[in-house]
Amino acid sequence: MKDFQFKNTTDIRFGSNRIETELHDAVAQFGPNVLLTYGGGSIKRSGLYDSVKKILSDLNIVELAGIEPNPKISSVREGQKLVKENKIDVVLAVGGGSVVDASKVIASSAFYEGDPWDLVLDSTKRFKMKQLPLVDILTLSATGTEMNAGSVISNPETNDKLGTYGPNTPAVSFLDPALTMSVSKWQTAAGSIDIFSHLTEQYFDKEKNNDVSDGMIEGIMRTVIKWAPIAVAEPDNYDARANLMWSSTMALNGVVRLGYQDGWTSHPIEHELSAYYDITHGVGLGIITPRWMKFVLSAETVAKFAKFGRNVWHIQNDNDQVVADIAIQAVYDWVKSLGVPTTLPGVDINDDTNFKVMAESAVKVGQLDSAVYVDMSVNDVVDLYKATMTTDGFE
Repeated sequence: MKDFQFKNTTDIRFGSNRIETELHDAVAQFGPNVLLTYGGGSIKRSGLYDSVKKILSDLNIVELAGIEPNPKISSVREGQKLVKENKIDVVLAVGGGSVVDASKVIASSAFYEGDPWDLVLDSTKRFKMKQLPLVDILTLSATGTEMNAGSVISNPETNDKLGTYGPNTPAVSFLDPALTMSVSKWQTAAGSIDIFSHLTEQYFDKEKNNDVSDGMIEGIMRTVIKWAPIAVAEPDNYDARANLMWSSTMALNGVVRLGYQDGWTSHPIEHELSAYYDITHGVGLGIITPRWMKFVLSAETVAKFAKFGRNVWHIQNDNDQVVADIAIQAVYDWVKSLGVPTTLPGVDINDDTNFKVMAESAVKVGQLDSAVYVDMSVNDVVDLYKATMTTDGFE
């Protein structure tokens, strides 16, 4: 187990009916000038928008609407302009991971005079700057952004989708599972796959005997595997929504990664797909992850995959290779059971035109040739992309 230092200061408010009694003071403690950020019309259709406006009626609210999935730098630039012009004290993000991700970078851009894309390209700039406090009301279980310092921002002009990290996690996060009951089957499935992928990225690591983190991750994996299909089939099932929401937070708030050493692989590879084709991130991960597992399975990694199979999927067999193979197939079958595509043609990517340039970027950005569980070359990533064009090996 590697040495580590850990600190996370986010104030989590989990459960129903807390927004009405606690949101006002959670926001107002930072000042009267609020930038309210959100995505499309879902929070208006659900009534959440009206509730928030009523609760904060004595504060000065400026709005930034229209933040898209795979949040674009254009929204951050617009937010930067608003926070400066209106002397904003606090950002209130209402929505899913895309809204919160963009809002974090907006909160940093308040103290930056240049193009906020600079802050995405070089996170070291953000660590040296102040950042406006951020309060969020989460409406989608997926990214874990509600309790970490990370954001992922897209720039369609350059076909880049990059991670960036600021100095602070959200100040206060409201996690009401009931707010996720109106989420579509597609987004529920995609969010659940995203959570599961966050866990696999951390679990498959060269560091040995990290049993505390391994055990926590295995437990959260079992939770997501169990409750995701229920949430898809029964959108109003509170227990399903609650378990997925807390799994999302715990998967990426920094706790379960402690003691590990390796970087991530599937995410940089998928980020290229959603940068070039703007596909749903979680769906892309569901397509990539089982193929990546097949790629990295070897004599050196089979023991960890067998542990994964026995402890997560409850596969009973004495042969590690057999257990590993069954476990990887189980991941694929679980993704398929959620009703999302399992190949790139299923998301309208029908040729390999961009595979080489995407692979080059993934290897460079993700350091896939040197700093991950199993190193991957550009040709390896191209081959992985090609493998996602069919169901060969899985069906």
